Amino acid sequence: MFPFADITPLLAETLATVFTETDLSNLFLLVVAIVALQYYRIGKAKERFFGLKPKGIWRDVLISVVLGLLGGILASYLMIFVGLSLSGSGLIYLWPLAILLMLIDVRFMCFAYAGGILALSSLLFGWPDIRVPQILGLVAILHMVEAFLILVSGHLGAVPTYFKNSEGKVVGGFALQKFWPIPMAALVVVGHTNGPSGLISMSDWLELVRQGKSSFNTQDILFIVPGDWWPLLRENLGKFEHIIYSLMPVIAGLGYGDLAAARTPVQKARISSVILGLYSLALLALAVLADRTPAIGFVAALFAPLGHELVIHLGKRMELSNPIYQASPQGVKVLDVIPGYPAWQAGIRSGDIIVEVNGMSVDSRQGLEFALGVYQGLQITYYSQREKLLIREGVEFLDKQMLGLLPVPEGNEGNYMELSTQGPISRWLNRLCKRP
Repeated sequence: MFPFADITPLLAETLATVFTETDLSNLFLLVVAIVALQYYRIGKAKERFFGLKPKGIWRDVLISVVLGLLGGILASYLMIFVGLSLSGSGLIYLWPLAILLMLIDVRFMCFAYAGGILALSSLLFGWPDIRVPQILGLVAILHMVEAFLILVSGHLGAVPTYFKNSEGKVVGGFALQKFWPIPMAALVVVGHTNGPSGLISMSDWLELVRQGKSSFNTQDILFIVPGDWWPLLRENLGKFEHIIYSLMPVIAGLGYGDLAAARTPVQKARISSVILGLYSLALLALAVLADRTPAIGFVAALFAPLGHELVIHLGKRMELSNPIYQASPQGVKVLDVIPGYPAWQAGIRSGDIIVEVNGMSVDSRQGLEFALGVYQGLQITYYSQREKLLIREGVEFLDKQMLGLLPVPEGNEGNYMELSTQGPISRWLNRLCKRP
């Protein structure tokens, strides 16, 4: 059985240093500031659609910080359970390569691409000198945590938007964007030994004692004896019996970007979470197999980026092939509603269809705007997707107050979001190729 009772206090002590040590806390605040900047940009995107100044940005940041802390705890347990240490994982190469790839295409910022490239380079050329199972295991665990965070919060703060589908028609949808600061406690190998006497047996697969202090931080050193199956990702013991680990605080950031057009943001986030979770489990399994059979390392290294591309391709194909946020044959379909505004108070929600205003049929956005300009007090009849019936509600306006809803596009709008994720290098090459 996993020794939660013994591991948890050590994790708590290590994670606490993120908030108590000046350098670490400053780095954490920097990541939080980057997250806050991203949510500010999301708020400005909503402002472009609704004409309202963004609100609740710090609430979104606080939610992301809390969920990021939970994600970091989950990542810490997973890394210890798997036996993944950052020693030899190539983390020092991972970030620079990911940033370089981002200049080509923003989606390449994901560690799946940088990790796969580093693993292949190490296998083919012997550089960099990294342990392929460790770096791919790290990529897998980070994606597991991301899948969990997407499941619980990926739908929050969805931004309504217009874009062109595969047929070139402008349709409606939601841009899903989330960011989380992730403080973690990671294993680091600090040495090998034949061990002190009197190790405390805690399970059939792991023995652990607290012995002295690590030179890496103030946390206790862990003397761990490999068992029949633990660790899944093994370290080279050589002539020694024991591995000396230390827990080291690490601060990372995770992001999620997606599009919901063929289903609601909640449904899309759930599906994305499941697909990403399956991908991460498959990658972790390949990393473990590569640890035992080095030849499988090539398969795992190729699967990291190609499998991630497949996840993205499946997601886009599902959303662009059958969009649900497009003009209805009768009435005006609603893309989004602002909480607290008259439309929201009348019970109108995303996906509902407004069919009448004060007994006058409305079949277009222009017709709805005309009716709103004529009448001060409104009786709106709409079809509720949740209730599956027609509902008539009275709507009262304050002076100069908006109804607070955004209709779906009618298909010929000139303003829409480009789905390109090209980075500056790709854009420069495209401009270069177009020159006469």
